[in-house]
Amino acid sequence: MTEINEVAERVAARRAELDEEEKLPAERLDAVRAEREELAVAMRVWERMHAQLDAEKPSTQAETAQVGGRGVLLVPHRKAGAGEDILPPDYQRLMKIVRDAGGPVRVKDVGVELDLEVEVKGRLEPLRGKLSKLAGRGRLRELPDGRFQTAP
Repeated sequence: MTEINEVAERVAARRAELDEEEKLPAERLDAVRAEREELAVAMRVWERMHAQLDAEKPSTQAETAQVGGRGVLLVPHRKAGAGEDILPPDYQRLMKIVRDAGGPVRVKDVGVELDLEVEVKGRLEPLRGKLSKLAGRGRLRELPDGRFQTAP
């Protein structure tokens, strides 16, 4: 009988070992599932952040709008991280002229740099409009005396 008891004890012990080993894959599977869920949540957060950053990124192309059936270039407002390269080429040139002047500049002086006929009445008004637009968008500063300088 003792032999039967020993065999029964060994069987019971082995069964207990097997029960413990059976729990290990289930616990590991639960850990793997939990980690996968954490990764899925992190991925959704990353995708939302990436989409938000893309939406905030300045466009590298000049935007246009239809006014009176004609395409008109839009001058975007000055934003942190947005350089002058998003401006249309003629506005970039105006920015360079004002910046290179080193101080406040008159519309007439910018006209001379652009080889405009500054003595002809009304020739400078379109130029004044462009400089005013740049000032209104925060890229230049218009002084009370009508001169322009780069915005701080």
